Amino acid sequence: MQPVLEASGLAKRYGQLEAVRGIDFSVEPGEVFALIGPNGAGKTTTLRMVATILTPSAGELQVCGIDARKEPARVRERIAYLPEEAGVYKNLTGIAYLRFAAALFADDARERDAMVERGAEVSGLGERLRDKVGTYSKGMTRKLLLARAVMVRPDLAILDEPTSGLDVLNALEVRELVRGLAREGMAVLLSSHNMLEVEFLSDRVGIIANGRILASGTAEELKRAHGARNLEEVFARVATGGGAE
Repeated sequence: MQPVLEASGLAKRYGQLEAVRGIDFSVEPGEVFALIGPNGAGKTTTLRMVATILTPSAGELQVCGIDARKEPARVRERIAYLPEEAGVYKNLTGIAYLRFAAALFADDARERDAMVERGAEVSGLGERLRDKVGTYSKGMTRKLLLARAVMVRPDLAILDEPTSGLDVLNALEVRELVRGLAREGMAVLLSSHNMLEVEFLSDRVGIIANGRILASGTAEELKRAHGARNLEEVFARVATGGGAE
Protein backbone atom coordinates (compact mmCIF):
# COMPACT_ATOMS: atom_id res chain seq x y z
CA MET A 1 0.00 0.00 0.00
CA GLN A 2 1.32 3.42 -0.99
CA PRO A 3 2.05 5.85 1.86
CA VAL A 4 -0.28 8.83 2.05
CA LEU A 5 2.72 11.09 2.71
CA GLU A 6 6.30 10.61 1.55
CA ALA A 7 9.07 13.12 2.24
CA SER A 8 12.59 12.52 0.94
CA GLY A 9 15.48 14.93 1.44
CA LEU A 10 12.97 17.61 2.40
CA ALA A 11 14.68 20.92 3.13
CA LYS A 12 13.79 24.56 3.73
CA ARG A 13 16.23 27.45 3.67
CA TYR A 14 15.76 31.12 4.47
CA GLY A 15 18.84 32.70 2.99
CA GLN A 16 21.77 31.20 4.89
CA LEU A 17 19.50 29.69 7.56
CA GLU A 18 18.62 26.01 7.13
CA ALA A 19 15.38 25.46 9.06
CA VAL A 20 14.92 21.90 7.76
CA ARG A 21 17.97 19.98 6.54
CA GLY A 22 17.00 17.11 4.29
CA ILE A 23 14.62 14.92 6.28
CA ASP A 24 12.98 11.63 5.27
CA PHE A 25 9.73 10.23 6.68
CA SER A 26 6.42 8.77 5.57
CA VAL A 27 2.89 8.32 6.92
CA GLU A 28 0.74 5.31 6.03
CA PRO A 29 -3.07 5.20 5.71
CA GLY A 30 -4.64 4.99 9.16
CA GLU A 31 -1.35 5.87 10.87
CA VAL A 32 -0.66 8.66 13.35
CA PHE A 33 2.89 9.95 12.93
CA ALA A 34 4.07 12.43 15.56
CA LEU A 35 6.88 14.86 14.83
CA ILE A 36 8.35 16.11 18.10
CA GLY A 37 11.28 18.30 19.05
CA PRO A 38 12.32 21.42 20.97
CA ASN A 39 11.18 24.89 19.98
CA GLY A 40 12.98 25.98 16.84
CA ALA A 41 13.69 22.40 15.72
CA GLY A 42 11.88 22.65 12.37
CA LYS A 43 8.55 21.01 13.27
CA THR A 44 6.21 23.80 12.25
CA THR A 45 8.22 24.52 9.11
CA THR A 46 7.85 20.87 8.14
CA LEU A 47 4.11 20.84 8.79
CA ARG A 48 3.68 24.01 6.75
CA MET A 49 5.59 22.50 3.84
CA VAL A 50 3.36 19.42 3.94
CA ALA A 51 0.32 21.72 4.08
CA THR A 52 1.67 23.55 0.95
CA ILE A 53 1.84 26.86 2.83
CA LEU A 54 5.61 26.88 2.39
CA THR A 55 7.46 25.67 -0.70
CA PRO A 56 10.38 23.30 0.00
CA SER A 57 13.83 24.52 -1.00
CA ALA A 58 14.89 20.99 -1.91
CA GLY A 59 13.80 17.37 -1.74
CA GLU A 60 10.67 15.49 -2.71
CA LEU A 61 7.25 15.70 -1.09
CA GLN A 62 4.35 13.57 -2.25
CA VAL A 63 0.81 13.32 -0.90
CA CYS A 64 -1.26 10.43 -2.29
CA GLY A 65 1.31 10.15 -5.08
CA ILE A 66 0.93 13.84 -6.03
CA ASP A 67 4.05 16.00 -6.20
CA ALA A 68 3.34 18.77 -3.68
CA ARG A 69 5.95 21.09 -5.18
CA LYS A 70 4.53 20.83 -8.71
CA GLU A 71 0.82 20.48 -7.96
CA PRO A 72 0.07 22.09 -4.58
CA ALA A 73 -3.56 22.82 -5.51
CA ARG A 74 -4.23 19.10 -6.06
CA VAL A 75 -2.59 18.27 -2.75
CA ARG A 76 -4.81 20.78 -0.93
CA GLU A 77 -7.82 18.79 -2.10
CA ARG A 78 -6.50 15.76 -0.19
CA ILE A 79 -5.37 17.32 3.09
CA ALA A 80 -6.67 19.30 6.08
CA TYR A 81 -4.49 21.53 8.25
CA LEU A 82 -5.19 22.65 11.81
CA PRO A 83 -2.57 25.19 12.97
CA GLU A 84 -1.89 25.72 16.67
CA GLU A 85 -3.25 29.27 16.61
CA ALA A 86 -6.26 28.74 14.33
CA GLY A 87 -9.03 31.30 14.70
CA VAL A 88 -12.81 31.23 14.36
CA TYR A 89 -15.39 33.86 13.39
CA LYS A 90 -16.81 34.55 16.84
CA ASN A 91 -20.04 36.16 15.63
CA LEU A 92 -21.08 33.04 13.74
CA THR A 93 -22.87 30.17 15.39
CA GLY A 94 -21.00 26.88 15.40
CA ILE A 95 -23.26 25.38 12.74
CA ALA A 96 -22.98 28.51 10.57
CA TYR A 97 -19.21 28.26 10.79
CA LEU A 98 -19.33 24.63 9.61
CA ARG A 99 -21.63 25.60 6.74
CA PHE A 100 -19.31 28.46 5.77
CA ALA A 101 -16.31 26.09 5.74
CA ALA A 102 -18.20 23.41 3.78
CA ALA A 103 -19.07 25.96 1.08
CA LEU A 104 -15.35 26.49 0.49
CA PHE A 105 -14.85 22.82 -0.32
CA ALA A 106 -18.01 21.72 -2.16
CA ASP A 107 -20.28 23.22 -4.82
CA ASP A 108 -22.92 20.53 -4.55
CA ALA A 109 -25.56 21.24 -1.86
CA ARG A 110 -25.93 17.58 -0.93
CA GLU A 111 -22.18 17.22 -0.47
CA ARG A 112 -22.07 20.38 1.66
CA ASP A 113 -24.89 19.12 3.85
CA ALA A 114 -23.08 15.80 4.34
CA MET A 115 -19.92 17.64 5.38
CA VAL A 116 -21.79 19.79 7.88
CA GLU A 117 -23.58 16.75 9.32
CA ARG A 118 -20.26 14.97 9.76
CA GLY A 119 -18.67 18.08 11.29
CA ALA A 120 -21.53 18.42 13.77
CA GLU A 121 -21.18 14.77 14.76
CA VAL A 122 -17.40 14.95 15.10
CA SER A 123 -17.54 18.13 17.20
CA GLY A 124 -19.78 16.54 19.83
CA LEU A 125 -21.15 20.02 20.62
CA GLY A 126 -24.82 19.11 20.17
CA GLU A 127 -27.20 22.00 20.79
CA ARG A 128 -24.31 24.37 21.50
CA LEU A 129 -23.72 24.50 17.75
CA ARG A 130 -26.68 26.88 17.66
CA ASP A 131 -24.81 29.34 19.90
CA LYS A 132 -22.28 31.92 18.76
CA VAL A 133 -18.68 30.76 18.81
CA GLY A 134 -17.82 33.78 20.96
CA THR A 135 -19.63 32.08 23.84
CA TYR A 136 -17.56 28.87 23.56
CA SER A 137 -14.82 27.76 25.93
CA LYS A 138 -11.38 27.14 24.46
CA GLY A 139 -12.05 23.40 24.50
CA MET A 140 -15.30 23.78 22.59
CA THR A 141 -13.64 26.05 20.04
CA ARG A 142 -10.81 23.59 19.50
CA LYS A 143 -13.26 20.74 18.94
CA LEU A 144 -15.16 22.87 16.42
CA LEU A 145 -11.91 23.65 14.58
CA LEU A 146 -10.93 19.98 14.51
CA ALA A 147 -14.39 19.09 13.21
CA ARG A 148 -14.01 21.70 10.46
CA ALA A 149 -10.66 20.22 9.48
CA VAL A 150 -11.77 16.58 9.25
CA MET A 151 -15.38 16.90 8.05
CA VAL A 152 -14.09 16.99 4.46
CA ARG A 153 -12.67 13.46 4.99
CA PRO A 154 -9.09 14.31 4.02
CA ASP A 155 -6.60 11.57 3.23
CA LEU A 156 -4.14 13.37 5.51
CA ALA A 157 -4.90 15.53 8.56
CA ILE A 158 -2.05 17.80 9.69
CA LEU A 159 -2.55 18.75 13.33
CA ASP A 160 -0.23 21.21 15.09
CA GLU A 161 -0.66 20.96 18.89
CA PRO A 162 -4.25 19.64 18.62
CA THR A 163 -4.94 19.92 22.37
CA SER A 164 -3.05 23.15 23.01
CA GLY A 165 -4.43 24.94 26.08
CA LEU A 166 -7.17 22.41 26.77
CA ASP A 167 -8.07 21.01 30.16
CA VAL A 168 -7.65 17.30 30.88
CA LEU A 169 -11.20 16.25 29.96
CA ASN A 170 -11.30 18.20 26.70
CA ALA A 171 -7.83 16.97 25.78
CA LEU A 172 -8.92 13.36 26.35
CA GLU A 173 -11.95 13.86 24.10
CA VAL A 174 -9.84 15.32 21.29
CA ARG A 175 -7.27 12.51 21.55
CA GLU A 176 -9.98 9.85 21.36
CA LEU A 177 -11.42 11.65 18.35
CA VAL A 178 -8.05 11.65 16.56
CA ARG A 179 -7.55 7.94 17.26
CA GLY A 180 -11.04 7.24 15.95
CA LEU A 181 -10.29 9.09 12.71
CA ALA A 182 -7.12 7.03 12.25
CA ARG A 183 -9.10 3.83 12.78
CA GLU A 184 -11.34 4.94 9.91
CA GLY A 185 -8.25 5.07 7.68
CA MET A 186 -7.26 8.74 7.87
CA ALA A 187 -3.51 9.40 8.01
CA VAL A 188 -2.50 11.92 10.67
CA LEU A 189 0.67 13.98 10.95
CA LEU A 190 0.80 15.80 14.26
CA SER A 191 3.13 17.83 16.40
CA SER A 192 2.82 18.13 20.17
CA HIS A 193 4.92 19.12 23.17
CA ASN A 194 2.88 16.78 25.37
CA MET A 195 4.83 13.52 25.49
CA LEU A 196 2.00 11.66 27.23
CA GLU A 197 -0.25 12.69 24.37
CA VAL A 198 2.31 11.58 21.80
CA GLU A 199 2.64 8.14 23.44
CA PHE A 200 -1.13 7.71 23.52
CA LEU A 201 -1.84 8.94 20.00
CA SER A 202 1.08 7.98 17.81
CA ASP A 203 1.87 4.80 15.95
CA ARG A 204 5.34 6.14 15.16
CA VAL A 205 7.38 9.11 16.35
CA GLY A 206 10.07 11.19 14.68
CA ILE A 207 12.32 13.31 16.89
CA ILE A 208 13.60 16.40 15.09
CA ALA A 209 16.31 18.80 16.26
CA ASN A 210 18.30 21.42 14.41
CA GLY A 211 16.31 20.67 11.27
CA ARG A 212 17.16 16.95 11.18
CA ILE A 213 15.23 13.84 12.24
CA LEU A 214 17.60 12.19 14.72
CA ALA A 215 15.50 9.17 15.70
CA SER A 216 12.25 7.53 14.64
CA GLY A 217 10.17 4.48 15.49
CA THR A 218 7.37 3.45 17.79
CA ALA A 219 7.42 4.86 21.31
CA GLU A 220 8.35 1.42 22.64
CA GLU A 221 11.19 1.01 20.11
CA LEU A 222 12.59 4.42 21.03
CA LYS A 223 12.39 3.72 24.77
CA ARG A 224 14.21 0.39 24.35
CA ALA A 225 16.85 1.88 22.06
CA HIS A 226 17.67 4.64 24.53
CA GLY A 227 17.18 2.73 27.77
CA ALA A 228 14.46 5.19 28.79
CA ARG A 229 11.42 4.76 31.01
CA ASN A 230 9.23 7.08 28.97
CA LEU A 231 9.20 9.21 25.85
CA GLU A 232 10.14 12.34 27.81
CA GLU A 233 13.49 10.74 28.69
CA VAL A 234 14.04 9.74 25.05
CA PHE A 235 13.22 13.28 23.99
CA ALA A 236 15.64 14.78 26.52
CA ARG A 237 18.49 12.50 25.40
CA VAL A 238 17.97 12.83 21.65
CA ALA A 239 16.61 16.31 21.04
CA THR A 240 19.50 18.49 22.20
CA GLY A 241 20.37 21.65 20.35
CA GLY A 242 18.04 23.06 17.68
CA GLY A 243 17.75 25.89 15.24
CA ALA A 244 15.26 28.51 14.15
CA GLU A 245 11.83 27.18 13.22
